[in-house]
Amino acid sequence: AREALARGAMPHLRRLIEQEGYRLAEWRSGLPSTTPAAQAGIMYGNNWDVPAFRWYEKDAQLSVVSKIPALVQRVQRRVSQGRVGILTGGSSYSNLLDGGAAHSLLTLGALSSQRLFANARGVGWLLLFLLNPIRLVRILAVTVWEYLRNLWERAASQFRPGRRRALNVISPFLQTLVNVVLREVQTFGVMLDMYLGVPAIYVNYPGYDEVAHQEGVLHPEALRVLRGIDARIREIDRARRYASRPYDLFVLSDHGLTPSVPFRALYGCTLGEYIRSQIGPQVALDERWGQTPSAKIETGFLLEELAGIEANLPEQGRRLASLLRRYLAEHLPPDPELGWDLERRGDIVVRDSGPLAHVYFNVTAQPMNLSEVAILYPDLIPQLTAHPGIGLVVGREDGQAVVATGQGVFRLSPEMPAGPDHPLSIFADPAYVAEQLARLVSFPHSGDLILLGAWNGRDEIVSFEDQWATHGGIGGPQGHPFILLPPGIHWDTRHVRNAEDLYPLFATLLSPSTLLLPLPSVEAPTGSGPDHAAMNISTSGL
Repeated sequence: AREALARGAMPHLRRLIEQEGYRLAEWRSGLPSTTPAAQAGIMYGNNWDVPAFRWYEKDAQLSVVSKIPALVQRVQRRVSQGRVGILTGGSSYSNLLDGGAAHSLLTLGALSSQRLFANARGVGWLLLFLLNPIRLVRILAVTVWEYLRNLWERAASQFRPGRRRALNVISPFLQTLVNVVLREVQTFGVMLDMYLGVPAIYVNYPGYDEVAHQEGVLHPEALRVLRGIDARIREIDRARRYASRPYDLFVLSDHGLTPSVPFRALYGCTLGEYIRSQIGPQVALDERWGQTPSAKIETGFLLEELAGIEANLPEQGRRLASLLRRYLAEHLPPDPELGWDLERRGDIVVRDSGPLAHVYFNVTAQPMNLSEVAILYPDLIPQLTAHPGIGLVVGREDGQAVVATGQGVFRLSPEMPAGPDHPLSIFADPAYVAEQLARLVSFPHSGDLILLGAWNGRDEIVSFEDQWATHGGIGGPQGHPFILLPPGIHWDTRHVRNAEDLYPLFATLLSPSTLLLPLPSVEAPTGSGPDHAAMNISTSGL
């Protein structure tokens, strides 16, 4: 975030680096560069068969999207089997997975288990929060100001072609809820946990990610969200110094962001629509991609927590909480993905996650070879490889990863000879990209075809979702997150090639108290070493 620091967006992080001996290090998230894969790797050391943010399981005819509680919990049960989470006995705030936390707030992997507000400890926490008049007045004032600003920004966006944001009264309210109210709730919860001596805490601030997706990495609105997050980190850091036990403070992003242009904005159709046009209109297409901002998801989390609060309140309070929950439920815009028929099948299933897409053909429950897809649809692969918005067409052949190009089909391996004809020559480290693609292809539930948006090798990639900053695939900063290491921590993160590699490092800190602050959309500095004293902000998201 050199640029963000230079623009004054993260003054506290800058002070930690320049005055307190914190060290900014880069690590590689691996493929896919998504939050579910990163959190599974960091929290449990296992992100095997987490192929994207959205995917399809042909054998079960099941669509998986990492914002539906039951599906996230299904993934968590699988990746956590036989493993100890790094949050065992601790707390989780606004995460997908709970890392074994004893108490969770707004965490999908824990919604069916013990919620923070479903017990006496959570109700006591809430009462302490409400009895803090200074904090309440500040929240009220900032909420009103942020709502009006957000409404104005959305109105102004109507005059920016291609980057219009929904203009209504509820959308800015939901974004304000996440960027102000829930951020304050999370921060207060972390500070109280430190006072109580909770052994490990992991809090996720997702607001910047959403704004960067819509506006770009360094848009004034995105930087303004960063300033708010930086202020909450400052508040937590100050409270940490008076905690009941010593804590280590880590600030990390679980992926970076690469500036992007939406496929649909460039070519007038979605990726799935293009694929169907090459096969024929008689083909049944099932395509899913992001429609719902994280603010709506976070509001859904809040409804779950309100249900937990009601059971522990006296009658009058229960009536008030119930009234608030019903009001939010009635005014929350519908989420198409949360209303899926998860067993619906199409002839072709396309699952888009930023610049990464998995394509499945429902002629068999088994993964298909590239040659079998070519026999089934002879013209499809040549059309995909020739399309300017598609950078790589990857598949499998006899259990090995292959990439199709206009010059033929190449088996992917780190030993592939370099040169201008190398299908991965546009990337700075072709051997690493080949390794990550081969691993992704080996997942049982990766697509029959894996498509990556075209990367120009410099500063822009094509996103299959309508995003102006993206992540999920490979190319540019999206695969290079950062981690801010406290004094005394001398990890060499140059050897981290996947989020799984961070797990054993954090596992060594399970005895001491550990505080983790992931910022999913802030990207690490360019360069290969861990000794950079500044970071770059790139386009990113959750």
